[in-house]
Amino acid sequence: MASLFGHGILAFTISKVIDKQDLKILMILAIVSSIIPDADVLAFSFGIPYEHMFGHRGFTHSIVFALLWSTLLTFIFSKTKRLVFFSVLFLATVSHGILDAMTSGGKGVGFLIPFSDDRYFFHFRGIKVSPIGIEKFFSEWGKQVLISEFKYIVIPCFLVLFLVFLRNKYRK
Repeated sequence: MASLFGHGILAFTISKVIDKQDLKILMILAIVSSIIPDADVLAFSFGIPYEHMFGHRGFTHSIVFALLWSTLLTFIFSKTKRLVFFSVLFLATVSHGILDAMTSGGKGVGFLIPFSDDRYFFHFRGIKVSPIGIEKFFSEWGKQVLISEFKYIVIPCFLVLFLVFLRNKYRK
């Protein structure tokens, strides 16, 4: 998986690009939505294997989960601008699996669960897979993860945010 930082930065960027009203609640929900798929690591505690549809990078990383989760949060938190809310939350949630499919480790992402148990990676896999557990993250491995995320997530997000800033500044 990419780290929580990488997922959160991409979700922040998505919310800033799509949400013209700059709603704080939507930004927070987007960041949470980009991280929530990794709640599936709890499956290991229940003896559910990685490859199971409810295992790591399984159902919570799927497009169906992103649709259900985004719809639920949209109806709970949005009274107006539901399409904007849904769009931001869906993209933030599905971005989790997309980033994970670009990592150097794991057994793939179940984008199509429950319709297919197949796991996928993208051809580009330059993001170092993040270790599971805080102790392992604060190590040389974690440092390498952050360096790869800076290169492949933070810099592109910064460039997109900078372009949005320029567009907004000169549009007035």
